[in-house]
Amino acid sequence: MGDVQRNWAGNLVYATKRVVAPASVDELADVVRSAADAGTAIRALGTRHSFNRIADTDGLLVATGGLPADVAIDADRRVVRVSAGLRYGDLGSRLQLEGWALANLASLPHISIAGAIATGTHGSGDRVGTLSSAVAGLELVAAAGDPVVLRRGNPDFDGAVVGIGALGIVTHVELDIVPTFDIAQTVYERLPLDAVLADLDAVTGAGYSVSMFHSWREPDVLDQAWVKRRADAPGPWPDALLGARAAERKLDPLGAPDPEHCTEQLGEPGPWIDRLPHFKLEFTPSKGEELQSEFLVPRRHAADAIAAVRGLAASVAPLVYVTEIRTMAADDLWLSPAAGTGAVGIHFTWKQDQPAVEALLPVLGDALAPFAARPHWGKLFDVAQAAPRMQELYPHWRDFADLRERYDPRGVFRNDFLARLGL
Repeated sequence: MGDVQRNWAGNLVYATKRVVAPASVDELADVVRSAADAGTAIRALGTRHSFNRIADTDGLLVATGGLPADVAIDADRRVVRVSAGLRYGDLGSRLQLEGWALANLASLPHISIAGAIATGTHGSGDRVGTLSSAVAGLELVAAAGDPVVLRRGNPDFDGAVVGIGALGIVTHVELDIVPTFDIAQTVYERLPLDAVLADLDAVTGAGYSVSMFHSWREPDVLDQAWVKRRADAPGPWPDALLGARAAERKLDPLGAPDPEHCTEQLGEPGPWIDRLPHFKLEFTPSKGEELQSEFLVPRRHAADAIAAVRGLAASVAPLVYVTEIRTMAADDLWLSPAAGTGAVGIHFTWKQDQPAVEALLPVLGDALAPFAARPHWGKLFDVAQAAPRMQELYPHWRDFADLRERYDPRGVFRNDFLARLGL
């Protein structure tokens, strides 16, 4: 209880030393009720894969990983009901054993289901939605300690799914599932950036899920494109992509010499759970000690937004391990990065030089503002710069503020991060 608490990357020390891990939903309800009666602020804590203070409080942090690891498949409805604190990789393994799959996964299978959903985290695919778009139902403990169940069609559902921790502590979610499928992954090296910007669809449409990686050391040449095709997709693999050849060896997107921790490539088919992520569950994901930011723009602005980042390459390259570019289909969730529009995410995996990164973020924010860029809720961005634009970026922003007030009138789940956003 008295230990210093840090996030996954180690760049953030939480303001509280009080962390509890309820072992049941009833115990969680008692914790919330007691804290609310005492005027103690609460925030939920998952796998700590956030880089800003969205999960922080000087009150009480509630770790959801101690709740029972429930996984219940309803084959008739094609949904799985799962404990919110479970990691996607653990759920995926269970689904695969039963012949089921999720439509998409993030690059890391290590993240908690509730945390990823609440912050609008996503995988990639022109026709595939964010992780939150797969949510069919939510169960949460609200500010009075009462259970709340929401399903698609409920008037509050679209506002509550990407809830940024403001409405309560999510205990279970229902997720859409599909029959299991195999993926084959091929990496293409050195794509001319001008050709990509001239025909972005040719790259992002080359597979079921596509990620592009750029270190900006050569601003006009993308380092890699990871193309993940369903094994049952018609037609042969292309030998080249906009002139770039398929790699003949396994690669790491961050340029590490040993790519053992990356998922299998070279066109070898395997289960979705072993190919849709970039990194294997049994290894430390990505770089480990790193910082992350992401800006998500409407698909129609993608080429101009990427070109704007290229204009800052001299400033970005010394600080970044890699920039990843991914796509997602539109949804109707109020605070989703793809709310009302197909979107393209421009993600930055930074070296752990927080002062330098934070100095650059307002410059990036200014460069991307003309393209309606939405910052990822769980990653580093200039909150003061972004806050005045929230109503412009999210048409349902005031609706969400009203929803937060209705679910949490005493501000039990409010923290400085929400307050700075005007919530």
